Amino acid sequence: MKKRILIVEDEEKLRRVLELQLMTAGFDVDKAPNAEEGLKQVDRASLVLSDLRLPRMDGLEFVKQVRSQNAQVPVIMMTAYGSVETAVEAMKSGATDFLLKPFSLDHLLQVVSKALEVRDLREENRELKAELGRRYEFDNIIGRSGAMQEIFATIERVAPSRATVLLTGESGVGKDLIARAIHFHSPRKDRPLVKINCSALPENLMESELFGYEKGAFTGAQTSKPGKFEQADTGTVFLDEIGDVPTPIQVKLLRILQEREFERLGSNVTRHIDVRLVAATNQDLRAALENGTFREDLYYRLNVVPLNIPPLRERKVDIPQLANHFVHKLAPDAGTPVEGITEAAMEKLVNYHWPGNVRELENVIERSLVMATGKQLDVNDIRLENAPRPKAAGTGAGGGDAHFLPEGMSLDQYEQDIIREALRRADGNKSQAARLLGLTRNALRYRLTQMGLES
Repeated sequence: MKKRILIVEDEEKLRRVLELQLMTAGFDVDKAPNAEEGLKQVDRASLVLSDLRLPRMDGLEFVKQVRSQNAQVPVIMMTAYGSVETAVEAMKSGATDFLLKPFSLDHLLQVVSKALEVRDLREENRELKAELGRRYEFDNIIGRSGAMQEIFATIERVAPSRATVLLTGESGVGKDLIARAIHFHSPRKDRPLVKINCSALPENLMESELFGYEKGAFTGAQTSKPGKFEQADTGTVFLDEIGDVPTPIQVKLLRILQEREFERLGSNVTRHIDVRLVAATNQDLRAALENGTFREDLYYRLNVVPLNIPPLRERKVDIPQLANHFVHKLAPDAGTPVEGITEAAMEKLVNYHWPGNVRELENVIERSLVMATGKQLDVNDIRLENAPRPKAAGTGAGGGDAHFLPEGMSLDQYEQDIIREALRRADGNKSQAARLLGLTRNALRYRLTQMGLES
């Protein structure tokens, strides 16, 4: 659409010159000989070009009136009586820019174009912020909490790339849905998405399932078979429970991430592949690094874009919307007349600690729908498990005061001081320092790397 410029100028000849120049530049133009007439046309203007000296209402008062009527439209002031003080006063009144007469028409167009560009950028920014604030659902992922809004924004930023994503979070938080959202918002959305649950694959079958095998590779291999990675070529592989992958397979995964190549079981033929990897785990991979059960190089290859999904108990503001979503989703299949949830029942749901997260909430709603008799789920319809509440960080089995660190020192600082002291007592011998700390040498080496002291 053409931008419309409103010219407010009491000198008719100058109005006509400005009109012709702006129309030649591709703008639509409205004109007014005074501020009162100009205010009647402000609502349809993309930009206002006004003289500072106007009959009856002057330009400064006119700018204030424009701002109260249409706060977003930029106003450029023109005057033959320019000074720094006048310019400052105009800007304080709400003017976007200032033109001192006489000015060249080329300069006029530059100032107008710049003001419109800034206006468009601000409008786009407002629309994006408003859209993010309204977006409580993202491919069936629901959440109005700040944490979920950040996750939605991260998905939109990372999905178009081929960067490897590591999803972390407790079981049941929705890592599978987020992995799917990343794939279906990527350029690979029309290509395969292959999910591999690493914890469900027996260790002796994992290599052949992931990478395929050739005929005769093992007893029962009557024909050649491609693995999951080949099936996902040009698409996305979602490796769920990546922490359960045994060390020999980790080496092959690392090669795929680094070189984009592999061999089938029983073959010497190197195959090249183009896959985007999304991995997920509910384990603490850093602890697995220290224990030596997970390769450090693979961890850093996976952890290019880390995305932690918070547990449901940390985003309780999302529970009402999720609960209502599950009611509308599950009620037709349950054959129940339930249409909603009472306030008392919702309060019961919000106050529960949800150790099973969103998956547990869906199961509770499904069970409640089956047992309900009315059109609203009430308190007595909501049957919750007596599952133990997750331990709060910093408390032991007996509870008590968790503030036992030295005053003003964090846990990381305290640990680093202990490690440095162990190295001092061992005269820099890492093996001896590790024994003093009750760690393996690899675990100490990992900690030193995190501290920047490994070299």
